[in-house]
Amino acid sequence: MKVIRVHQFGDPDVLKLENSPEPAPGAGQVLVAMKAAGVNPVDTYIRSGIYGARPLPYVPGTDGAGVIEAAGSGVTRYRVGDRVYIYGNVGTYAEKVVAATSQVFPLPDKASFSQGAAIGVPYATAYYALFARGEAREGETVLIHGASGGVGTAAVQLAFAHGLTVIGTAGTEKGRVLVRDQGAHYVLDHHAKDFDQQLSAATQGKGVDVIIEMLSNVNLGKDLKYLAPHGRVVTVGSRGKAEIDPRDLFLKQTDIRGTSLMTVPEPDLAGIHAAIVAGLGNGVLRPVIGQEIPLADAAKAHRAVMEAGAYGKIVLTP
Repeated sequence: MKVIRVHQFGDPDVLKLENSPEPAPGAGQVLVAMKAAGVNPVDTYIRSGIYGARPLPYVPGTDGAGVIEAAGSGVTRYRVGDRVYIYGNVGTYAEKVVAATSQVFPLPDKASFSQGAAIGVPYATAYYALFARGEAREGETVLIHGASGGVGTAAVQLAFAHGLTVIGTAGTEKGRVLVRDQGAHYVLDHHAKDFDQQLSAATQGKGVDVIIEMLSNVNLGKDLKYLAPHGRVVTVGSRGKAEIDPRDLFLKQTDIRGTSLMTVPEPDLAGIHAAIVAGLGNGVLRPVIGQEIPLADAAKAHRAVMEAGAYGKIVLTP
């Protein structure tokens, strides 16, 4: 079978298409024939060696979707032929993957395999950032800064479904149309010179209760000024250091909170994915696919996921 393997950290060209023996599931595991694999910005950070470094060589990828082809002993929850999506450190950039049953979740018929590959990191991150770290509550206002990418569109859908007033930003007109289509009540251009005034008008000068921030190194210092009293900024992504004025936290007693799925306990993850599966099943959650790229062109996908003007999720197809 074909896999993408990394033998040394570096630029996207270190992603190599190789042949590999087909794996076999052990006890409590299933073998999944992959139909799509999700590409996330964190995949590029790991590949370059600047974050969450893996022992070399390794197969990238934590998100994917496919069909169960075989099951190991003790597996009772799933059967051969079941449609599933994967979230876990299993190396999804491959034609077939072995995963523990705790890393596999049912994929409702309403969702395509490409949409299944767009769930694990983006939707779980958005859910955890909004409701666990951000403590977002019905009736509050949330600013999703960079709302047209995989995590952003997921956050818009989740926030809208939970009764929040949603303000989403995007840097292109195409992206802003997408954000509006996902349910955002207000859609702003984060490059606009009068962005601060537009945001103030949208909140009637009260500020926002929660900010989901995808590019903390650029926006964090400004985000603190946008918060309402007792507001929370949840940092989802950053590409460098950020500079803030701590005094912006004092009078309004606001918080900066980090988020990472890597440290979420397994029972909590199971609860998050149960909510996501329910939302997929009833059509409330609808992953947006921006590009489908052949597995062999994984380097192209890693370049694309870091480009400005994010639009939906990028997936690899075998």
